[in-house]
Amino acid sequence: MKTLLAAAAIGVAAGLAGLSLADAPVGAHIAPWGFDLAGRDTTVAPGADFYAYANGTYLKQLVIPADRPGYGSFAALSALSEDRVHIILEKVAHDPAARGDDAKIGAFYRAYMDEAHVDALGARPLQPDLARIRAATTRSALAALMGHAAEGFYGSWFDPGIGVDAKDPAHYAVYLSQSGLGLPDRDYYLDPSFAPQKAAYQAYVARMLTLAHWPNARPRAAAVVALETQIAEVSWSRIDRRDQSKSYTPMTPEALAAAAPGFDWKAFLAAGGLGDARRVIVRQDTAFPKIAAIFARTPISTLQAWQAFTATDAAAPDLSKPFVDARYAFRGKALTGQQQQSPRWKRAGDAVSGDMGEAVGRAYVSAYFPPDAKAKMLQLVGNVRTALAARMQRVSWMSDATKAKALEKLSQLNVKVGYPVKWRDYSALTITDGDLFGDVVRSMAFEWRRQVRRLNGPVDHSEWGITPQTVNAYYDPTMNEIVFPAAILQPPFFDPDGDMAVNYGAIGAVIGHEMTHGYDDQGRLFDGAGRLTDWWAPDDDAKFRAQTKRLGEQYSAFEPIPGAHIKGNQTMGENIADLGGVLLGLDAYHLYLAGQPAPVLDGLTGDQRVFLGWAQIWRGAMRPDALRQQLVADVHSPLTARVNGVVRNVDAWYDAWGIKPGDPLYLPPEQRVRIW
Repeated sequence: MKTLLAAAAIGVAAGLAGLSLADAPVGAHIAPWGFDLAGRDTTVAPGADFYAYANGTYLKQLVIPADRPGYGSFAALSALSEDRVHIILEKVAHDPAARGDDAKIGAFYRAYMDEAHVDALGARPLQPDLARIRAATTRSALAALMGHAAEGFYGSWFDPGIGVDAKDPAHYAVYLSQSGLGLPDRDYYLDPSFAPQKAAYQAYVARMLTLAHWPNARPRAAAVVALETQIAEVSWSRIDRRDQSKSYTPMTPEALAAAAPGFDWKAFLAAGGLGDARRVIVRQDTAFPKIAAIFARTPISTLQAWQAFTATDAAAPDLSKPFVDARYAFRGKALTGQQQQSPRWKRAGDAVSGDMGEAVGRAYVSAYFPPDAKAKMLQLVGNVRTALAARMQRVSWMSDATKAKALEKLSQLNVKVGYPVKWRDYSALTITDGDLFGDVVRSMAFEWRRQVRRLNGPVDHSEWGITPQTVNAYYDPTMNEIVFPAAILQPPFFDPDGDMAVNYGAIGAVIGHEMTHGYDDQGRLFDGAGRLTDWWAPDDDAKFRAQTKRLGEQYSAFEPIPGAHIKGNQTMGENIADLGGVLLGLDAYHLYLAGQPAPVLDGLTGDQRVFLGWAQIWRGAMRPDALRQQLVADVHSPLTARVNGVVRNVDAWYDAWGIKPGDPLYLPPEQRVRIW
């Protein structure tokens, strides 16, 4: 699933100049016609730094809220969604007449908000899990605990998941992925520049083990971090993990046991309800034998301590204040620079939305998503789809045979807007007042068992991967679909009362971004039915790779933090999608004009306003530690590059703004990347 941004990525919503972002009228119409003119910095030439020209004054006035690692358009709209979810949950939590799902999300919310009761329980809710870990004195028993990870707080070195089979997209399959690391990425263990974070992590492991009353917390913590360092050394990098063709190795359980001895795969699969599975797909095949070998040689006591820490770390948000505060101090403050913990009502909303998201989403859509917004969005999608088809027919580097297959895939693209047509059924989920820990565990088990049951049934094409109240969008290559939840269809992304040039530069380019994911360096490996297969002519493949290599080199030259560059190969898919999105947003705007001249507003042409619309949705700032984490652990480029890295490859940008040789962002025509 290719998202517009990762959960940790940050953008900025447009607001009124002179206000901190916390005061901006998020989701409201942006004066005068959809773009914040006062937020520009006109002392900066567009060809010198287009991001700063479009956003500079606004960014100088931006204040990052203390409870966030960064702030921006996505974070601001997420804050609006949080407020709306808060209103929904407060209402149902205090409504004695609430029934069905409303009664359940109300009870879940009440349980989370009863902080005094949660604090009085201390570590007691976790004790049965810790007792099971203490009783797991054999490797087989510890492998079985890892098999339970998907439906509880136990950790695993091999994450199981149920997903659409990439080579048989009519059916679901069991996927297994490398895991076992408590830091954001393997680089945090192996790169000496992250030594302070690694040391802080060891102290955090010791703190959590101490809170869990685990013996010899400090030496056990050192052993746990040393163990995870070994796992990091043999784990695939994020760049390798992006490669879909390398990440598909089907095996029988017997073949997996032979390929990766030293780990009880039979006990692991049986514990997760997968004992009858006759086939699993291994995502990192060369890492599995090495990780299994580490498991086989690690002392039982260290494996138990790792499991005790992992369970405590995962459960901490649902335990008493010492656990909550310790987790925030490390995962919030130490890793991202976040200055203050989010208030409990926000964390409660996140928990309920995370575990019963579609029950909350149904109420959200009823209250906050007008029916006409969906119809207007579908009109935009139609124009962008037409623009992409036209570009495919025009490109000179692609053969007619490959073009025909690309167009066929586009014709099969499914579009989902606003909310699911079929809501999730939570009737079998038990939610109990006053039992937060139990509610969370039962929710995890409910979801995992729902997924396991799908193995014997057809793929559900009506299912959504995110909830309506989520501010994001995504493309799923195995479903060949693009999805736009209700919460993102607001200013600055989409304003039905705003200038359509801005709309096409914002949500139009976002639509184009998601469509282009179907043809990025990984999405292009899937056909229109969602099947992982090679449908490109060899010469076309070579020409495509030559262009993407050049794009990767461009982005790798960006240095957002001194000494820390963007990883062009890691962010490749998102960079391709950003470039395609802007091209398609501009083309679709011209289709919308239907041959009529674009109006000039405040001295700005239609094409100029399209580019400003794109720049405006990426306004934002991140704390240095959060930005460093993004560079290492995220497939999305930082905000400045998502604007400046794109426009310098778009011929129409040069024409719109009069960019000339000698301007810092200028690229000669022969050096511009031309994919679509």
